[in-house]
Amino acid sequence: MFKEMRRKDRELSNIEALALLEEGNYMVLSTLSRDGYCYGVPLHYVFINDSIYFHCAIEGHKLENIAYNDKVSICVVGKAEVVPEKFTTNYESVIAFGRAKEVKGDEKEIALIALIGKYSPEHISEGREYIKRASDKTKVIGITVERITGKARKEKA
Repeated sequence: MFKEMRRKDRELSNIEALALLEEGNYMVLSTLSRDGYCYGVPLHYVFINDSIYFHCAIEGHKLENIAYNDKVSICVVGKAEVVPEKFTTNYESVIAFGRAKEVKGDEKEIALIALIGKYSPEHISEGREYIKRASDKTKVIGITVERITGKARKEKA
């Protein structure tokens, strides 16, 4: 079902890939539209309890796509450094495949608080108040990870 990585010499261990996923700043979520076009969108996210969560408006393109086909992929790029004299780039990245669905109740609140903790850690109490005020205007999508791979090129310049 999933292809094996071609460059095994650059494959990250599962622990390294999970760490990169947890530490990443943003991901690109890829979904499939009814018309057959792929749709990739950068999003903030959090990785907790072996799932990836993001928040969004209550309607939109990505939600329509997820309703059509819940299979998604995400890509996170960590450090990237162009090495011009070698015509290459040192990088680290992770790709995960999984199924996306809206989460509600306690799981939604936990994910929203985790997002605030990741991106606005000095504003947790204000963030909790914001969640109370805006929760009905926000959806949270959880992605159950089915496969994850990481890859890196870390050669010296």
